[in-house]
Amino acid sequence: MGRRSLRRWLGLGVTMALVLGGLLVGCQPGARQTDGITHLTLWQGVNPPPNRDVLDTLVRQFNATHSTIQVESLYVGQSDQQMPKILAAIVGNAPPDLLWYAPMITGQLVELEALRSLDDWLETTAGRDQIDPALLESMQWEGHTWSIPFGTNNVAIFYRPSLFEAAGIDTLPQTWDELRQTAQTLTIPSRNQHGMLLPLGKGEWTVFTWLPFMWSGGGELVAEPGDAASDAAPPVVQIDNEGAIAALHLWQDLMTDGSVVLSQPERGYELDGFLAGRVAMQLTGPWTLGQLAATDVDYGVMPIPTGARRATVVGGENLFVFRSTPEREQAALTFAEYVLSAEFQTQWAIGTGYLPVNLRSRDRPDYQTFVAQQPAVEVFVEQAPYGRSRPIFPGYNRISDNLGRAIEAVLLGKATPEGALAESQQRLDLALGGDRPTASQRP
Repeated sequence: MGRRSLRRWLGLGVTMALVLGGLLVGCQPGARQTDGITHLTLWQGVNPPPNRDVLDTLVRQFNATHSTIQVESLYVGQSDQQMPKILAAIVGNAPPDLLWYAPMITGQLVELEALRSLDDWLETTAGRDQIDPALLESMQWEGHTWSIPFGTNNVAIFYRPSLFEAAGIDTLPQTWDELRQTAQTLTIPSRNQHGMLLPLGKGEWTVFTWLPFMWSGGGELVAEPGDAASDAAPPVVQIDNEGAIAALHLWQDLMTDGSVVLSQPERGYELDGFLAGRVAMQLTGPWTLGQLAATDVDYGVMPIPTGARRATVVGGENLFVFRSTPEREQAALTFAEYVLSAEFQTQWAIGTGYLPVNLRSRDRPDYQTFVAQQPAVEVFVEQAPYGRSRPIFPGYNRISDNLGRAIEAVLLGKATPEGALAESQQRLDLALGGDRPTASQRP
């Protein structure tokens, strides 16, 4: 898709940036050179705070070994807090040198011509062949590479072994039908115990934890590039695909069975019910391991049960390099190479629970020792090749919003999967200006 056609399609990036251009950015970015030292700024929203401490330690290690480059890591809030600051800084010609952010922002930053392409650098950097191939999808847009993975994770199902044992379950579910049966067996109303928690809400967390089921059901959010009429056409987004319908039917069936309890609105990540034994299974990721390790609660992890194929959703953030001067960009790329290194990735993974993006790091003795002490990590490592990234083109927020509406409507019993997705698809087509056949009209 050409950049001009993309602007006509959505017109999101530039318009938003111009509106926000008058905002004052609390942390003034920009690099400066003093006494031959290039000072760079890295904006990040790493949470929880202990993970931020890990990053600060790694940045200090870089600074200690690079006398002519000094990186300052600045916490600038969570994603919704960062966006106004990022866009205002770009319009004000004062962006940071480096940005830690989810890759879905890629298309918008490319639209604003804010990023340095990493194509030439990645061809020669030592870490290129060590990147997990499952993460390449999150790095590339319109045939170019715009970021590198900083850390990765994926979604699986955490479960309480003691509750499984008490219910007489000695085999973990591997298929959707088995998941449904297992959830029914684990549901004991007299104990206020449910087989599984599902996230209620229209937000990204709900969509993030539901997408593995859509992909596992054989669905795709975006048609292959060759399916588009021409390079000038926008991506064909089809959220009412057959895999999405199948995945929503599964969640609806779990609700109908009485096997699940819904989270509080937009708080599907909270573990209170799981820790209290009121929920036997919950969708989450390896970032939860630290919280669980601080309790005496028993837990295990299982892969997402399979529908038509194995799948999970890739989470984590990427590192972006902003356009500036050749000298500043080269200094930023030196830091990027450090982030890709096995040394950095191993320390980051052990300290935070993220998976290393560097395949060599996963084989290092210190990481293998960590995995042996945290066997649940092995499930996420084993699932990684089946991970899929969320779309990174401008307008993903609209896709997520409409998927979230459909999921919520079904979980609340307000619509069928087919009806909810068709309504969301219609809204999305109007928003994106598309003229696309519905699932029932497709061959």
